[in-house]
Amino acid sequence: MFDFYIIKILFLSALAFAFAVLWTPLLTHYLYKYKLGKKIRANGATPIFTKLHEHKNNTPTMGGILVWLTVLILAVVFYYLPKIFQSDFLSQLNFLSRSQTLLPLGVLVATALIGLADDWLDVSGRGILHGGGLKVSHRLLIYTLIAAVGAWWFYFKLDWDVFHVPFSGDYQMSWPYLLVFIFVLVATAFSVNETDGLDGLAGGILLICFAAYAVIAFSVGKYDLAAFCGVISGALLAFLWFNINPARFFMGDTGAMSLGITLGVIAMLTNTALILPLIGL
Repeated sequence: MFDFYIIKILFLSALAFAFAVLWTPLLTHYLYKYKLGKKIRANGATPIFTKLHEHKNNTPTMGGILVWLTVLILAVVFYYLPKIFQSDFLSQLNFLSRSQTLLPLGVLVATALIGLADDWLDVSGRGILHGGGLKVSHRLLIYTLIAAVGAWWFYFKLDWDVFHVPFSGDYQMSWPYLLVFIFVLVATAFSVNETDGLDGLAGGILLICFAAYAVIAFSVGKYDLAAFCGVISGALLAFLWFNINPARFFMGDTGAMSLGITLGVIAMLTNTALILPLIGL
């Protein structure tokens, strides 16, 4: 049975990569057509920064769509195909489950849509942050509320309040677990977002992290979660293919914030939040 799960994870990862590569030209066509490019604003106080990044001016900044939409499409396809064709084989490829992947997928899509709106405000020059986009305080509030919903789901729906400390053991935390959960998700999201904007950096770090968590999830018997991480890894590999220098696009908040907060959810699901910083180094 383990062999089947390994094959399933590798197959879905490869499929995500191939599918993402195939539809990337369509995405980049529309990103460039509608000039959804990153604006490097001249700033007399930071001339060196402006000089180093001026070649990125007008490079599209919503490339994260490639990752989360690929994951969403494959999740929906392999959830409904077995129901349509009544196929046991196809049902084995489904990786959407209430206990393992419903929450991370929901968080991924919800935060991706918020990030997409923020990216659009930024490139269109709307909003009040640096000429476009949401204020940092508003973003912090929104993502904290989403993390709070995830914490509620963990605590009340999954009955989960145990936090693992390496080399020490598990600790039952009761309600303070909610605060820890929120902190892990928000901190991870904003940390990942800081790495976006440099060719291959955010995508490379996230690829390493999600690939590592595919292995971790598999090792603790969460096979659907491992497949979910594998699908994200495959999509990220395709993203990197087009993000290395010279980058065709950047991840944007729709990718960096959503994948960061999803990574935090997965770290909590596998009870490995304290080793997440080590994986991301």
